[in-house]
Amino acid sequence: MAEATSAIPIGVYPYLTVQGGKAAVDFYTRAFGANEEFRTYGEDGERIMHARLRINGMAVLLSDHFAEFHGGAPAPAPAGIMLHLEVDDADRWFKRAADAGATVTMPLQDMFWGDRYGQLKDPFGHTWSIGMPIKK
Repeated sequence: MAEATSAIPIGVYPYLTVQGGKAAVDFYTRAFGANEEFRTYGEDGERIMHARLRINGMAVLLSDHFAEFHGGAPAPAPAGIMLHLEVDDADRWFKRAADAGATVTMPLQDMFWGDRYGQLKDPFGHTWSIGMPIKK
């Protein structure tokens, strides 16, 4: 078994690629209460080569898109992935994200499966769901 070489344990972590890494870190801080643990820059000193955020206690990794490493192609639109936040107060988390600039794509509501749940899209194209069990 491989040994962990960073402050996060061996596992699977979301790694977001964005256009505008500095703005993304700022947004995730305002929207989801992210704590930035570290950041390194590419050779240009402007784009984020790698950042680690902690959102709701879990690591989320992030970098700017480097078109020069992808044949000059622009960053593809995020598709097929949703990031889910299981939280203690869905209404508070959802409102904070919407107030920070996330677009509501599914309003927060009580769902038939027993959760309070909704979905938003962040300004960088990533879809987030927020949920919690309905308190009885």
